[in-house]
Amino acid sequence: MTKPVIGITTYLEPAKWGAWDIPAALIPWNYVNKLQQSGASVVLLPPDPDCHDAISRLDGLVMVGGADVDPARYGAQPDSGTDAPRESRDASELGLYLAALERGIPVLGICRGLQIMAVAHGGSLHQHLPDIVGNTLHRDAPGTFNYHGATFTPGSLIANLVGATEITVNSSHHQAVDSPGDLTVTGLASDGTIEVCEVTSAKFVLGVQWHPEFSDDEATSENIFRGFIAACS
Repeated sequence: MTKPVIGITTYLEPAKWGAWDIPAALIPWNYVNKLQQSGASVVLLPPDPDCHDAISRLDGLVMVGGADVDPARYGAQPDSGTDAPRESRDASELGLYLAALERGIPVLGICRGLQIMAVAHGGSLHQHLPDIVGNTLHRDAPGTFNYHGATFTPGSLIANLVGATEITVNSSHHQAVDSPGDLTVTGLASDGTIEVCEVTSAKFVLGVQWHPEFSDDEATSENIFRGFIAACS
């Protein structure tokens, strides 16, 4: 049986390994490993604002975490704590996502990936969650995870995938979806932060704010990734 080919977006960041200290297109291995374990052939997609036709050769698209989306993309001025724009990555991922929607290709957005989805659907982002909800549940410091509750709409794609309407998730973010645009919100954190959005008219277009690729809850993580790969097959 031929494995579905999944394109996964990548960071474009300074990186150091061996004798090299240069810009690199890279991705944490956990994303790739989870997809491969779930039965996919994985293709890395470096930022390329002019190559959205790559979608025509893929069976699914995964958009991963990373730096903040440029606030100009949703008509806002940057706050002092917002990351410097990754303009080529924003343009690349927005184009890939819209091309995937047009072709009916399944999409899984993780953390920043959900935020890209919201912006693509005319929504906006909270640039710093502690300013909105106080002592945030979602990250104590960069590079760390916080665990908190999330509840899902009964009958939603996410609830069906994980087999529950309430689970514990692992988050590492300081921004979140403010307005989802015309996405459907199907999951909330215990402080009201949007945790899941879906395109309910699509076979599988799902964005989650937490990180199932790093989760200690192996069963839930596996259900999400295997459900996505099944939709791509």
